[in-house]
Amino acid sequence: MSAIEFSGPPAVRFSGSRLARWVLKQIGWRVQFDGLPTQQGVLVIYPHTSNWDFVILVIAKWAVGVSVSFWAKDKLFRVPFFAPWLRWLGGIPVNRTSPRGTVGQAVDRFAQAHSQGCYFWLALSPEGTRKRIPGWRSGFYQTALRAGVPLGLVRLDYGRCEVVAQDFISLSGNETEDFKRIASIYEGVKACIPENSAPIRLLDRAVPRSETIVK
Repeated sequence: MSAIEFSGPPAVRFSGSRLARWVLKQIGWRVQFDGLPTQQGVLVIYPHTSNWDFVILVIAKWAVGVSVSFWAKDKLFRVPFFAPWLRWLGGIPVNRTSPRGTVGQAVDRFAQAHSQGCYFWLALSPEGTRKRIPGWRSGFYQTALRAGVPLGLVRLDYGRCEVVAQDFISLSGNETEDFKRIASIYEGVKACIPENSAPIRLLDRAVPRSETIVK
């Protein structure tokens, strides 16, 4: 099932790597991606249950040539040699002690990109861990909603051995209805470790949580 809000031709297209596509084919995977609907937006990747997810996603990213950013703890960018590699991959330092919070910092970044007419897509894992948790953390939802940007739903499906990034929706602010739509798009997707995949629902407000950040 595909969302219909952004059903027209992609506004931003990319040219990927033949070598990466060949590698992806050799390991039995494929990627479905035509482009992005706007200059700015948020991508969520689900499910995330294994270290192999990162390997598959990096190869898929190179195969289609898409450029995305992701949050990472600011202290990681003070590590020699590692910091340049992290920035090259798309890492953005975030200060979790900032009064603005991680979501506030991301919204500010989107506002800046919009005002300058710059490209900026932020990729997040709504689970934030490979272990099973009772739901999704809300950082991705609040970021996309407050920034007023599309939400792209990336399916990492080990059952079909494919990465699918073709569904883009606008959030209404009605969490119940929005999550019904999100769940319908991810229906049938199989994780690398199925028992570790989180149910598609927001964590209860009473449950302490941190935003999805690379540690």
